[in-house]
Amino acid sequence: MPYSVSPIGYVRSCFKEKFAIPRQPQLAPAARGVLELLAPFDNGDAVQGLEQVSHVWLLFVFHQALEDKPRLKVRPPRLGGNQSVGVFSTRATHRPNGLGQSVVKLDKVEAGKLWLSGIDLLDGTPVLDIKPYVPYADSVTGAYNRIADSAPALIEVSWENAALAQSHEHGRRLSEPLTELIEQCLAQDPRPAYQQPTPERRYGVRFWDVDVHWHYPQPGCICVLAVVPAD
Repeated sequence: MPYSVSPIGYVRSCFKEKFAIPRQPQLAPAARGVLELLAPFDNGDAVQGLEQVSHVWLLFVFHQALEDKPRLKVRPPRLGGNQSVGVFSTRATHRPNGLGQSVVKLDKVEAGKLWLSGIDLLDGTPVLDIKPYVPYADSVTGAYNRIADSAPALIEVSWENAALAQSHEHGRRLSEPLTELIEQCLAQDPRPAYQQPTPERRYGVRFWDVDVHWHYPQPGCICVLAVVPAD
């Protein structure tokens, strides 16, 4: 039987592009955003009671990864990006119906807006539903995942002095923990697992309205070079 769904709102996120978004929620607590609800859900009645909840599940659409032809197998970053496994054994963005789910921290509830942190959602993500996190049911004792049995190993993040000063300045302007966001995201090494860049190669990504530039001076280490206003 055919069915259709419509967004109940859209996320306004610190992540302006897909590169460097954490591969799971909660890995970057400083990643923040706002879920702006659409009518009729922008009425305070729809969120009444959520002030008693610390975390929520968001069901959303990977709106920049939608594909006409379903994939049966994918190559998850956790396996180095070179090994294929069945799509249903991963949380890859290439989903049969483009659906994703994330559990995020609920920082503040307003009529029509939910303030979130620990997000892994791109700016403009359409949200289809919100469900409260229920600790006794959603945390399963003895659960395991042998493909992803622990959080990814972190790498060292260092700063050029000027870049750190720039980050602090822009963080104060934005009233956001920008320096912490940069460190938490880059420590997870956003480059493809198969890349081994030379120290000369520069990388960049946009957080909020600033561009962050870095390089890999040596294996297992990132150095932030600049944090500058976006073009």
